Amino acid sequence: MKTHFSTLFWGVCLSVLTACSSGGQKDYLNYVDPFIGTGEHGHVFLGASVPFGTIQAGPQNIHKGWDWCSGYHYSDSVIIGFSHTHLSGTGCADLGDILLMPYTGEIRTRRGEQNDISNSCSSYYKHENEQCSPDYYALTMENGIKAELTASERVAIHRYSFPKGEAPRVLLNLQEGNGDRSVDTYMRLVDAYTVEGYRVSQGWSPVHQVHFTIKSKTPISKLMTYDGDNAAGTDSVKCRSAKGVMLFDGDPQEVMLKVAISSVSAANAALNMESEMSHWNFDKVRREARGKWNDELAKVDVSSSDENKKKIFYTALYHAFIAPTVYADVNGEFRGHDNKIRKADWVNYSTFSLWDTYRTLNPLFTIIQPERVPDMVNSMLSIFDQQGRLPIWPLVGGETNQMPGYSSIPVIADAYLKGFQGFDAERAFAACKSSAENPAHDGISYVLSQEFIPCDKVGEATSKGMEYAVGDWGIAAMAKKMGKAGDAETFAKRGRYYTHYVDTIIGFVRPKNADGSWLADYNPFNAVHGGQGYFCEGTGWQYTFFVPQHPEGLIKLFGGNERFAQKLDSLFMAEGDMGEFASPDISGLIGQYAHGNEPSHHVIYMYAYAGQQWKTAEKVRYVQNHFYTSKPEGIIGNEDCGQMSAWHILSAFGFYQVNPSNGIFVFGSPQFDSVVIQLPDKKTFTILAQNNTPENMYIQSVKLNGQPYEKSYIGYNDIMKGGTLEFTMGAQPNKTFGAAPENSPASM
Repeated sequence: MKTHFSTLFWGVCLSVLTACSSGGQKDYLNYVDPFIGTGEHGHVFLGASVPFGTIQAGPQNIHKGWDWCSGYHYSDSVIIGFSHTHLSGTGCADLGDILLMPYTGEIRTRRGEQNDISNSCSSYYKHENEQCSPDYYALTMENGIKAELTASERVAIHRYSFPKGEAPRVLLNLQEGNGDRSVDTYMRLVDAYTVEGYRVSQGWSPVHQVHFTIKSKTPISKLMTYDGDNAAGTDSVKCRSAKGVMLFDGDPQEVMLKVAISSVSAANAALNMESEMSHWNFDKVRREARGKWNDELAKVDVSSSDENKKKIFYTALYHAFIAPTVYADVNGEFRGHDNKIRKADWVNYSTFSLWDTYRTLNPLFTIIQPERVPDMVNSMLSIFDQQGRLPIWPLVGGETNQMPGYSSIPVIADAYLKGFQGFDAERAFAACKSSAENPAHDGISYVLSQEFIPCDKVGEATSKGMEYAVGDWGIAAMAKKMGKAGDAETFAKRGRYYTHYVDTIIGFVRPKNADGSWLADYNPFNAVHGGQGYFCEGTGWQYTFFVPQHPEGLIKLFGGNERFAQKLDSLFMAEGDMGEFASPDISGLIGQYAHGNEPSHHVIYMYAYAGQQWKTAEKVRYVQNHFYTSKPEGIIGNEDCGQMSAWHILSAFGFYQVNPSNGIFVFGSPQFDSVVIQLPDKKTFTILAQNNTPENMYIQSVKLNGQPYEKSYIGYNDIMKGGTLEFTMGAQPNKTFGAAPENSPASM
């Protein structure tokens, strides 16, 4: 045993030294393929950015519906330009701001249509002429122009190479976004090198403002302006759908443009540009962006002989670091949800896909992005000040109110319970409590008055009630730690309100009417019943197991460990028709387990609470092997701003935080021979997996820092102390591992 450990340890060291030879940092970007997830329903962003950057500069297709939520889909072949804001993996569309499209020939502004781009500015393209890494995007279009993009946090730089002898034109399109609607746009030629303006739009975010400054390396001879496609003169235009065409002195073969954005003003955008990119060295910007990505990806070093697994893993890590996005200028100013200009002395973030990310991405951040966690909490508390309640799904200055629950609460509770400093804990608790008691919040008045949300009064009532219980459990845990006994008792009770939705006679979660009766003619396979949606992106099968905050309570309702495990087994075998109105988000099915959507993400790990950790291991391996691949369709559902990838990352480590607010990471089945996680204060946490082959998926035994470890989970504090977690794997389940009640995870 000792000999094997030593050999494995020095093998890991040799691998790291080889990768970092000649004194250089290991280039983790070589493992990243941004095209993974651009096909099927992954909806990921493709283009150039820096980690958590304000700007995501990338190509844009004509928006044609759900699969173009990021602005780009692998199936497409028409490009309409390069825009500077994109969503990554969401199920709703927006952004696509400040669209630039280089072309040649006759001056024109038409976008064209998918089946006819003749006499337009758009162009066809082929994937073999695309190149993309996190720091760089390049495309040689069918119009003969090569476009290259890279970026800093708030500034993008474009380099266009035009065919020799062709007059260059660049369309600045403020009408076009990505599934939104422009309501006020403005541009003006400030001088021979500068264009500034703004775009105000309405879409998923109710009101969204982007102010910009564009600098050209080559003098701009003229800015032809348009209202839509109708000529509006030169130099400036203010209307609902402004477009402009930049012409250049001397018809240069190369045009370089810098684009800086701000939520506040064009002057702030110019300040961002001067601060971050005062020069014209494209390659320098790219090197710096590449360095920033490598610094972040280097926080986790994995070792495996399977290069494809590394590609999938580091692409997932890249996807996890796209959002949330920095939402403030270099001087700290940003536009709030109340349309007031605010100034932060912290890093302000937006684009929080909270209903998705509170489950896995935010707990992952507490391990590998701990320095950012306090500012993310401060950003949520600032939104509370702006709109009177904590954010639901905030998007660059607006509240989308998308998805049920108050999903910022588990994130804030988790940060507090894990001991994070840098935000006011009393203020955080007050914001959580106020949001949870706000009767204007959908269905909360029923929670306060009768402990459940009636399905004949509120849409998606059952999902909402169960989501609120998750947040309430986090508030209770906060209150208990803070010595607020009354609040702890109140919210612990509310955290158990999920019991009101469990019909123990039929063995399923079931919608309940206002008079306390169960919904009649109920089929747990159906996503929609009688035209009514009682669940959000799920069915009664999936929501029956949606109690991540208190699995042991659900186990008790089902009659104990063995009966619960049998019920859980049935989830993975059940087959039935979900009906014609089933959400396309319910994907990645194993029976009725739906890995392509977030309500199922914790479910595999619930076996460990019932003393059957080995079943978790085999199902984790199945999901990793079948639902995460290196193809464009390699993500089984919407990426959702990093959530799908975060599940893969934590599960590849060998553990997962089921309860989003308690720091208990339940063991699954580690994917790599070794994982080295960089922690604060130069500490590391190393995860080793002996005998780790595709067949050896089951944990035989565990050691923590060289000592036998019997529990089927590990606590956050043990991870953050640094040390070594060592798994010994085998082809047959060790059914005694983690089976004793004292070795199984618990919610409190």
